Amino acid sequence: MNTESEYDFKEGALLLFDKPYEWTSFDMVNKVRKRICSYLGVKKLKVGHAGTLDPLATGLLIICTGKATKTIDSYQAKEKEYVATLKLGATTPSFDLETEIDKTFPTEHIDRALIDKELLNFVGELDQIPPAFSAVKVKGKRAYELAREGKTPELKPKKLVIKEIEVVDFKNDELVLRIVCSKGTYIRGLARDIGYALKSGSHLTTLRRTRIGKYSVENTLSLEEFEKKLN
Repeated sequence: MNTESEYDFKEGALLLFDKPYEWTSFDMVNKVRKRICSYLGVKKLKVGHAGTLDPLATGLLIICTGKATKTIDSYQAKEKEYVATLKLGATTPSFDLETEIDKTFPTEHIDRALIDKELLNFVGELDQIPPAFSAVKVKGKRAYELAREGKTPELKPKKLVIKEIEVVDFKNDELVLRIVCSKGTYIRGLARDIGYALKSGSHLTTLRRTRIGKYSVENTLSLEEFEKKLN
C-alpha cells in the first residue's frame, strides 16, 4: 500500500486490509475510521467496507473512505476468490466453527475420484439456500438472530455463479478448496452442499478471501502496519 501522503481520505481512498480472525468487518471499519479521524483531527469521516467477511474468516477486506464510499457497490459486485478448508464427516448448525458439531457421518467411501466427480456439479450457475446462520433478513430480523433463538428461518434460494472450484489438498477428511465465485456466495453453504453431495456431512474450519476482482490479499496491510504509515 502507498503512504498516506498519496491519499486524500476525505476525497476518497481505497484501502486493502487483511482482516484478522474473530474480528467482524465492522470492527475493522470502526478501527480504521477512528485511526484516520485521529490523524486528520476530525470527528467524522465516511468509511465503509466492500463485502462482509464472517468473524471466523480472514483475508482481503476492501475499505473505502470519503467520497470513495459511493463506489462500494461496484467492488461488492466483483468476483471473489477464497481458500476454504472443509472438515468432512461432521456438520454444525452454522456450518463453521461458530457452533458445536451436531451430527457425524461416514467418510470411508470418500476418495479423490468421488470428490472430483461431485465438484463438477458445482461449477456454473447454482441455486443456493443461504445458511440459517446468515445476515439474510426474514420478516425484519436477521436469520442468524432467529437461528440463535433456536428457530428455523425459512430462506429462499438465491442464484450465484461458481466460476472455478479446485482441490488444493485432501487428507485425513480435510478438503482444501480454492473457489472463484460471484457476489452473494456463502462458502459455508457451499461446504454444506458439498457434504451432502458426497453423501456425508461437512463444515468449514478455515476460510480466507484471497481476491476481489483485481485486488489481491498479497497487497494488503494489517491494521498495525497501516497505523505505522500514519505515524
